[in-house]
Amino acid sequence: MVLHLLSSGPADPIGSAARGPVLVAFFVFIGLALLWVFTLATHDDHPERLYVADRSLSPVFNGFALAGEQISVITLFATSGAIALFGYDGYATAVDSVIALGLLLLLAQKFRDSGCYTLGDLFSLRAPGSAPRVAAAVVTLTITLPLLVLQLRAGGIIAALLIGTSSDASQVLCTVLLGGLVVCFAAVADLKGTSRLQVVKVVITLVAFAVLTVLALRKFSWDSGILLSSAVDRSVAPDDYLRPGLWAHISSLVPLNMISDHIVQMLGTVAMPHLLLRIAASRSGRSARRSMSIAGGLTGAYILLLIAVGFAAAAVVGGRDIGLVDANGQASPVLLASHVLPNGSTTRVALIIVVACVSFLVILTTVTSVIFVSAVCLAHEVSARADGPHTTTRQVRVLRMAIVVLGALGLTLSAAAHRYSVEFLAIFSMSVAASCVAPVLVYSFFWQGFTRRGLLWSVYGGLLLCTILTIFSPTVSGSAYALLPGANFNWYPFRTPGLISVPMAFLLGWVGSSNPGKGAGPVESQGGRARRMPVANM
Repeated sequence: MVLHLLSSGPADPIGSAARGPVLVAFFVFIGLALLWVFTLATHDDHPERLYVADRSLSPVFNGFALAGEQISVITLFATSGAIALFGYDGYATAVDSVIALGLLLLLAQKFRDSGCYTLGDLFSLRAPGSAPRVAAAVVTLTITLPLLVLQLRAGGIIAALLIGTSSDASQVLCTVLLGGLVVCFAAVADLKGTSRLQVVKVVITLVAFAVLTVLALRKFSWDSGILLSSAVDRSVAPDDYLRPGLWAHISSLVPLNMISDHIVQMLGTVAMPHLLLRIAASRSGRSARRSMSIAGGLTGAYILLLIAVGFAAAAVVGGRDIGLVDANGQASPVLLASHVLPNGSTTRVALIIVVACVSFLVILTTVTSVIFVSAVCLAHEVSARADGPHTTTRQVRVLRMAIVVLGALGLTLSAAAHRYSVEFLAIFSMSVAASCVAPVLVYSFFWQGFTRRGLLWSVYGGLLLCTILTIFSPTVSGSAYALLPGANFNWYPFRTPGLISVPMAFLLGWVGSSNPGKGAGPVESQGGRARRMPVANM
C-alpha cells in the first residue's frame, strides 16, 4: 500500500513561471562557488598540509567544519525524507546522529593525541607491518564507495527536480553533470579549503531551515501541535506515523530492528573515516575535544531544525505528493520551500533558490569529503610505504589520480543504479564502520592487550558478517524497498546487521588478542619501529 502511494508518477512542484529565475540564480551560485573553490585550491606538495591542514585548525573553526560534516546528503535529504514519510522511524535516526557525536567526544582527544589521521595509522598503533594497512585501505573503500554512490544519486534527483523533470534519463544526466563538477573540485581541494566551505554551509543551512520552520509554523497559526496533527493526517499511514515500524522493509521484530538500527547509526557515525581525518587536523587533543563540543551543539541545533522541516514537509506538502517525486522523500526540503509560500510571490522564488543553493553546497562538500578521505587513504597507505627520494611528490600525485578514478567510478555506479533502490548501500557502509572500525578504536585506546591478530580478526570478521547479513536482509530482497523486491532470500530478519556483527567483531578482537600467535603483542608502530603502547586510563 505504501509503495503504491509513493510511486504514482512524476511531479513538478516549482512551476514553469518560477523555474527560469531559480535556474539562473542556481547556476550563478554554482559558478561563484566553483570560482571560490579554485581560489582556495593549494599548490602545496606537502602531504600533511594537504591532508590535515598541518594540524593547525582552531577549535571554533574546526568545530564548525565538523558540524558541517554532519550536514550531509544523507541527513539533509534521506533523513528529512524519512521523517516526512515515515515519522517516528526517521526521527529516531536523526536523534542518533547527535548521540553519536557525544560518543565521539569521548574519543576525540585520544585519537588526536595518538598522531593518527587515517585508519591505517589507527590500525598500526597495535600492529606494525603491511597487513593492518591493507585492511585499513579495504575498510576505508568499503565504507566510502557506497556513500559516494548514494550522495551522487541524491544530487541527481535534486538537480532534476529543479530542472522540472523527475524522469530516469534526466536524473542520470544531472547526476553525471553535477557529479563531474564536484569531482573537479575535489581534485584541487585540500582539507583547509573544504573546511571554509563547511563553515559557510553550516551557517546558510541553519538560517535556511530556521526560515522554513518559521514559515511552516505561520501556516498553522504558530501552533506546533496543529502542524504535527496535520503531518499525521496527511501521511501515507496516519495510524502508524508516530509509531516505530512504518518503514516498509522493517519486519515484525520491530524492537530488535530498532536496537540494531541505533547500534549501527551511532557507532557507524563515530567511526566514519572523514570525521576522524578532520579531528586529526586539530591543534592538540584538548583542541579536538573542544571542537567536538562545538560541533555537538551546532549539530544538535541542525537536527532539531531537520526534524521540524521533515514534519513540516509532511504537513504542508503531504506524504503522497512527496512520494510522487521520490519514493524515499529525498526532495522534501525543496518541496517544502516551494509550497510554504503562495505561487507567484518573489519571496517563494528566493526561498527555493536558497534551498537549492544549500543543496548544492551540501552535495559539493560531502561528496568531496568522501572522495578526499578515500584518496588520502590510498596515497598514505600505498605511496607513502614506498621508499625513495620522491615519496612526498608521489603521494600528492597518487592523491589527485585517486580522486579522479574514485570520482569516475562513483559516477558510473550512480548512473547504473538509478533504477534501483540502493538504500542498502547506506546501511552497509554504516554497518562496516560500526563493526570494523569502532571496535578497533575502543580496543586500541582502552585495552593494552589488544594485538595484531585480534585486530585482523575483528576487522575481517566484522566485514564478512556485514556482507553476508546485508545480502540476506530485507534491504536486498523480500520487501517493497529492497534492491530486488521480486526475489525472496532474506533469511536474516533485521534491516541492519549491527545486532550481530558489532558484538561479534568485539568478541573476535578479544578472542584473537587472548590467543596471540608467536611473537604477537600489543605494539605501536612509529617511524618504522615498534614499541610498547601504554594503555589509556579508563
